[in-house]
Amino acid sequence: MLSKSQIKLIRSLQQKKYRNQLGLFFVEGKKTVQELLDSNFRPHSIYAEDVNMFSISDDSFTQITAADLKQISSLKNPNGVLGVFYIPKTKPVDLNDWIVVLDDIRDPGNLGTIIRLCDWFGIKNLVCSSNTVDCYNPKVLQATMGSISRIHITYTALDVFLKGSEIPIFGAFMNGASVYSSKLPEKGMLILGNEGKGISKEIETLVSKKITIPQHGNKTTESLNVATATAILLNEIRRV
Repeated sequence: MLSKSQIKLIRSLQQKKYRNQLGLFFVEGKKTVQELLDSNFRPHSIYAEDVNMFSISDDSFTQITAADLKQISSLKNPNGVLGVFYIPKTKPVDLNDWIVVLDDIRDPGNLGTIIRLCDWFGIKNLVCSSNTVDCYNPKVLQATMGSISRIHITYTALDVFLKGSEIPIFGAFMNGASVYSSKLPEKGMLILGNEGKGISKEIETLVSKKITIPQHGNKTTESLNVATATAILLNEIRRV
């Protein structure tokens, strides 16, 4: 049975300020919890209806009822397990491959999908502006489907990070050169901007080359969804 303190702790982790204060986040679903357990993420506590669901030490596992799980879950229909993990320490960004850089992405679903795309295309480093949605937001984590365990994510002041770059910086714009005819190097940075405003003016000045995905359909369509654009651009990058 869950204690009041356990319920209070897990519920508080739905808010970014408490995740930052406590250095903890939670995920739901057997697949995601198992992937984090199999990675370098350190578990704080695991709650599940089935005592045989995971092979972990007894001191971090608590068997709970469906009613208990409903009290702590962020989902309308909880799916049997919730895991609390420690937020890992930030590591230096590896500049020996392509890096995806996000400038003010606000939608949790978009960020979660982009993390999953990075995992699919073998992009190990994702750098986010300080005002990009928190990657440990429950909705982001749900959308990553476990890929959060394999991507190194850094939040930083983008202008400072980009000014010190020695590799080319590509930015996704509506008026850039076609990505299909652009020569893409073996390593570089790909910047994608805010869902409504695109890449900010400040960051635009630091871009080495503007690229775009040519539009062939109805010109009244303003732009592609940022996660969709990420998929197309990463596919071109990995075709090199």
